[in-house]
Amino acid sequence: MTEPLWLTETRAAYDTVAVDYARMIPEVLEGPLARGMLAAFAEMVGPGRPVLEVGCGTGRITAHLHRLGLDISGADLSPGMVEVARSTYPELRFEVGSMTDLAVPDGALAGLVAWYSIIHLPPELLPDVFAGFHRVLAPGGHLLIAVKAGDCRIRLTQAYGHEVEYDVYWLPPERLAEQLTAAGFTVHATLVRQPETLGDRGPQAFLLAIRPADAPAEPA
Repeated sequence: MTEPLWLTETRAAYDTVAVDYARMIPEVLEGPLARGMLAAFAEMVGPGRPVLEVGCGTGRITAHLHRLGLDISGADLSPGMVEVARSTYPELRFEVGSMTDLAVPDGALAGLVAWYSIIHLPPELLPDVFAGFHRVLAPGGHLLIAVKAGDCRIRLTQAYGHEVEYDVYWLPPERLAEQLTAAGFTVHATLVRQPETLGDRGPQAFLLAIRPADAPAEPA
């Protein structure tokens, strides 16, 4: 089967920029509101239970959540990004993988993080991706998503000092909440913040969702 163009372009772009991305992006770039959502997620999941960050890039958010006590690993489409993550954080586990085809058993995770990673997927794929997130989370598991809040597609041809070609989608948080609900999640919190750093070109959104615990069986 021919690989979709968006996937090929996204992988190639991040393979190209991986080393300079790690050099140019601080380990924790996020402001206090974003860090607060990460901290809330870590506290709600709790230590000692398996968590995966999909689209982990160079591993900086995976490492941040590890420092907050989570038993977390990372997966990314780009082998170049995974190589940088492994060399930067050798104590953590990183694998090459795609969120559109998660190689994770059903109900295996207590938490899942997609931190600015679904923004590269064509929006029509999101319902299926969210269904996959629901599948791999155990009942009561938590999902944290970060996106650029809006409703447009931007074609990037320059990034981190390199010529590239890939898309970034700005996504409406209200639509994401509807899609998560349709996939079986309960959206616990949505935070939309205005630009607060020089790198922000618009509002940013964070959604925290829960796969509801299974209802107890009715007595016979």
